[in-house]
Amino acid sequence: MPVLYHAPQSRSDTIATLVRMLEANVEIREVSIPRQDGSGQPDPANPHPEKKVPYLVDGAETLRERGAIIVYLTDAYPDAKLGPLPGEVGRGAYLSWLFYYQGVMEPLILLHWAQLSHPAVTASLRDIDTMTARLTEALDPGPYLLGDRFTAADMLCSSPFHWFPDLMPEAPAIRDWVARCAERMQP
Repeated sequence: MPVLYHAPQSRSDTIATLVRMLEANVEIREVSIPRQDGSGQPDPANPHPEKKVPYLVDGAETLRERGAIIVYLTDAYPDAKLGPLPGEVGRGAYLSWLFYYQGVMEPLILLHWAQLSHPAVTASLRDIDTMTARLTEALDPGPYLLGDRFTAADMLCSSPFHWFPDLMPEAPAIRDWVARCAERMQP
């Protein structure tokens, strides 16, 4: 049985929620992690090379990073319809949003939160305003990133705004989308 290494109140909450929504046959093992407030510590029971979460172990397969774990699980549990499968309409947009989150959104949000900026970052990743514009454009036809279909990409891309509501853009389309996603993800 696959095992998800998870620490409550962390980045792995989205993946634990996904496991529940997929009704996936995945064991969730709680581990401790170092926290920004100085609490917690690396857990020797966590096999992640950097002792981070989430970390999925499925036999010889190991996956880290939320986007990779999301694709792996939504492909493995297609009946839940939380991610388009290869060859299905919307697969490209789905993968693009997962990778956009990992490669652009999360770094921009972290840099913004840390109050760090540099011309090289702006030239490469752009800025929070550009990120907000991309999300708003995608949500205009709405109500989700892939139109009428709620997917795990919505879960991932809305996740930072659940944790840090003060970083949520003022754009009504984004605020409404985050609220819709929160409703869908409730147990």
